[in-house]
Amino acid sequence: MGLFNGLIGNATEAKPAGVEKDLADVLMPEEQVDLALKLVRDLVVFTDYRLIIVDKQGVTGKKTSYKTYPYKSISRFTVETSGHFDLDAELKIWISSALEPVEILQFRKDKNITQVQKALAMAVLK
Repeated sequence: MGLFNGLIGNATEAKPAGVEKDLADVLMPEEQVDLALKLVRDLVVFTDYRLIIVDKQGVTGKKTSYKTYPYKSISRFTVETSGHFDLDAELKIWISSALEPVEILQFRKDKNITQVQKALAMAVLK
């Protein structure tokens, strides 16, 4: 069911230890993964310092983009849950002084977006 959920856009939770191993070259020493959600090949990773969006590109997924947003630079975010006709839930993230969101993430299940929103709120607002 996990692969099927990923194919239709549902995020599934990834084990932090496995993500830390996969991102060993990206993470700082002693940086720990608090929450990671996987979408087929892509990842949304919350560490104790930052939000990392891992975007696998191309057919083979060999090319990878790592976008880092330190929590202190995230100025605001919005969450839009899904409705009857619009089945996608959406999270938009702005960084300091940006007029447009720097990241727009779409989810198929409200459960996943509320989990992401809660993790982001805990990291940004503390």
